[in-house]
Amino acid sequence: MKIKLTWILTALLLCNGLNSSALAQTAFPEIKQGATMSLHPDLQGTVNAPDFPAGAEWLNTDHPFSMKDLKGKIVLLDFWTFCCINCMHVIPDLKKLEEKYPTQLVVIGVHSAKFNSEKDSENIRNAILRYEIHHPVINDKDFTVWSSYGIRAWPSFALIDPNGKVVGITSGEGVYETLEPYIDELAKHYGTEGHLNLQPIAVHLEKDKKPAMPLSFPGKINADEKSDTVVISDSDHNRIVITTLDGKVKEVIGGKEQGFKDGGFHEARFFRPQGVYFDAENNLIYVADTENHAIREIDLTQKKVKTLAGTGHQAIKHNVEGVGQKVDLNSPWDLIKVDGKLYIAMAGSHQIWTLDLKTLEAKIYAGSGRENIADEGEMRQAALAQTSGITTDGQQLYFVDSETSSLRHAGLPPATGVSTFIGTGLFDFGDKDGPAKQAMLQHPIGIAFNDGMIYVADTYNNKIKSFNPQTRVITTLLGGSKAGHQDGAASHSLLNEPCGLAFAGKKLYIADTNNNLIRVFDTQTGQISTLNITGLEKLHPMKADTFKGQILKLPAQTVSAQAKELRLEITLPADRQFNDQAPSRYEITLSNTSAANPASASGDLKTTSLSIPFTLQPGHADLSLTLHIFYCSHGKEALCYFKEVQLHIPVTVAEKGETIFKVRYTIHP
Repeated sequence: MKIKLTWILTALLLCNGLNSSALAQTAFPEIKQGATMSLHPDLQGTVNAPDFPAGAEWLNTDHPFSMKDLKGKIVLLDFWTFCCINCMHVIPDLKKLEEKYPTQLVVIGVHSAKFNSEKDSENIRNAILRYEIHHPVINDKDFTVWSSYGIRAWPSFALIDPNGKVVGITSGEGVYETLEPYIDELAKHYGTEGHLNLQPIAVHLEKDKKPAMPLSFPGKINADEKSDTVVISDSDHNRIVITTLDGKVKEVIGGKEQGFKDGGFHEARFFRPQGVYFDAENNLIYVADTENHAIREIDLTQKKVKTLAGTGHQAIKHNVEGVGQKVDLNSPWDLIKVDGKLYIAMAGSHQIWTLDLKTLEAKIYAGSGRENIADEGEMRQAALAQTSGITTDGQQLYFVDSETSSLRHAGLPPATGVSTFIGTGLFDFGDKDGPAKQAMLQHPIGIAFNDGMIYVADTYNNKIKSFNPQTRVITTLLGGSKAGHQDGAASHSLLNEPCGLAFAGKKLYIADTNNNLIRVFDTQTGQISTLNITGLEKLHPMKADTFKGQILKLPAQTVSAQAKELRLEITLPADRQFNDQAPSRYEITLSNTSAANPASASGDLKTTSLSIPFTLQPGHADLSLTLHIFYCSHGKEALCYFKEVQLHIPVTVAEKGETIFKVRYTIHP
């Protein structure tokens, strides 16, 4: 049985010093475009899949897995690290496979960290939340699973049959087209033989354990003092939020659901936008709509969004330039406007591109597309590595390359050439201040220029650093040796993977991404504070038919027919209270076997204890109670949260039942 596959091999990040094992040697050979490959005649692998190590930490599940637990399932191991742009690119493909084979296939994420910060399970948990991963993930921080499968690149995949045998191993992007034919044949074969276990595996997703906040992993930020404006890419809410400098919401553009749509502010849709640039003079905002692989324009006067460049699809071929909506782009991550052109940090292709705002011509400005660090010859011959932040002083472009942990610069036209201030290689990183030649960063993502100084969001070191391009010395400005949230004096401040920076006058605005907050550093007082964003809470909660919160089934209750009220008791964490500025609400649907139509009720939640009138007929009923709860920390109104949960309770109405129907729900810290 032969299957013809189309394999698209994109840039791979090969790990130095790790040798292939015999397992990898006997798996898939390198697949070229249009290659023909054969499965084993009886659709079985020949090598036992190595088991997962005991004692490793698992996420997105409440228990570890073994290969024995997965017997009867087709298993796909995804070897990834959350810094890697190629790993991000395959997430939609994995979701497509999971949706097509919901009972036959189990995807297991094997997180094998490149950077020190990525070994921390809490940081992996945030990455799982950020990229909406819905399968179990093992923290393979010691490369145990990686080595046992002979893996050499991120991302890589091992396909395992229902008998626990390895069918093959491959690397790179285009994973859906590569593996779907194999999975399809395995599903048909083992399904026919009756050897598939079609029972879903039990998982407890990280998204169900953590309350929501007004912002979700804000990526980038821009600010303008004269117009009293802050522009925030609320990345995981797929929208752009505009506030005053003190946090009052002016506009919200886009919706929480991802999409690719132009139109009015309420109709327009984005997909994890990152870079934003506010052209105050023309009342326009330019957006790097990262996972739509597009550049968008927001017209604040006309209240319209339109696409300037990009098709909505990731560029597969390298170095193919084009015009407007006919050109494919590759994960634009940040952008800056200079002399009628946007300069775009094109993270996915490891380049800087330009977009002419008159002709809409999209062209390569710097970088060959080769992922590395090299200042070679002409601008387009240099090697860049996941360029993620860009700024300018009007004479030079300053940018950070995340994968080489580097701070670099390039001249604006007619100047040519790329130069490096800090950074030496793909696997050279650390946390060291001082002269540029000795200094080290760890996966920086944000950058800003102000008053002769360059400011760097040293993301994986949880710090903001200032760099003097004249003396070439870098110094820590904000952040400590660990991730956290602490305001006050700069020397005691804590951040959590900051990704975006912008100045408005003497204040530095920071997208503190993993804290889901905007922080403000006053350069005159030396104090950092948390921006209190007000107005987002007035958005209506999701409708029942689009409910995406946590769903819980509570124990059945027997209630007396004499009971006339439901007593709802909510327990908040000790240091939290309801947010007075946001309307927490409840919605009840009661289906009773003796009633012709379901009963429903809704109302505001103003206290943690509430009595809700209702009537039950004898028999059985199903009660659905949906809670939309806005709450904040005492004394820190900026630290506000949103919890959306749906409780399902089977109810029996009998003479000897409880006379008070009680429902208790506790929100854990």
